[in-house]
Amino acid sequence: MDLVYLVMFYFLAGAIITLVVATVTLVAFHLSTAALQNSTSTKAVVLIVSQGILSVATIGFLYTLVRSRTGAPFWPTVGWHEFHSMLSRTGASLGYVGSGFLLAFAVGWVSRYVGEESSLPMEQLFRSRASVILLMALGIVVAPVVEETIFRGCIYPVIARTFGVRTGIISTGVLFGLAHAQQLWGGWAQIALIMCVGIFLTYVRARAGTVAASYFVHLGYNSILFAGFYFATGGLRYFPS
Repeated sequence: MDLVYLVMFYFLAGAIITLVVATVTLVAFHLSTAALQNSTSTKAVVLIVSQGILSVATIGFLYTLVRSRTGAPFWPTVGWHEFHSMLSRTGASLGYVGSGFLLAFAVGWVSRYVGEESSLPMEQLFRSRASVILLMALGIVVAPVVEETIFRGCIYPVIARTFGVRTGIISTGVLFGLAHAQQLWGGWAQIALIMCVGIFLTYVRARAGTVAASYFVHLGYNSILFAGFYFATGGLRYFPS
């Protein structure tokens, strides 16, 4: 039921936060609703800012939920356990980040040989320098922490305890891909690849016994993707402000 509460909060809070951010934007910049709808770059910024606020709010709700159930520390309760020693922690962290780099290269290579759609919903977020910078910050600083805590820290243990580790790994990975389906709608091969990424991240978490492991892989994966995009576009030189 706690997962149900979490999902309900996510969708309800998401709608409210998006509405509030859009309203603040309209008032602060003296825009009409039609002007906001017609401005792809402004709409992208509203969506990205809303997602960032929602991510923090979701972790806050999860923290409240966990603390109401137990007096145990929050982060270990949701699967964030330390590596054994300082040396192994540093070495393991770098190794997992490197695995994320390799995973990103592998996904990029495979994506060259599967059907690439000419237009995906997520491309609407790459219309201005401001939206791209915000998306990079969200993808590198916020998303790995929030997504790993929710998927590998909360959802995976529930499924694994009920149906077994293998089913937990596959199911959590598929749910992770479906959570990104709206951004990639129409790009079925891309959605399938994200599911595979989710399965790999969950496997790492299950094998290492800590969400920290899958977090570092996720961090490396997102970082190399955005770094490649940044350098490929000449430091975002050709994007409007």
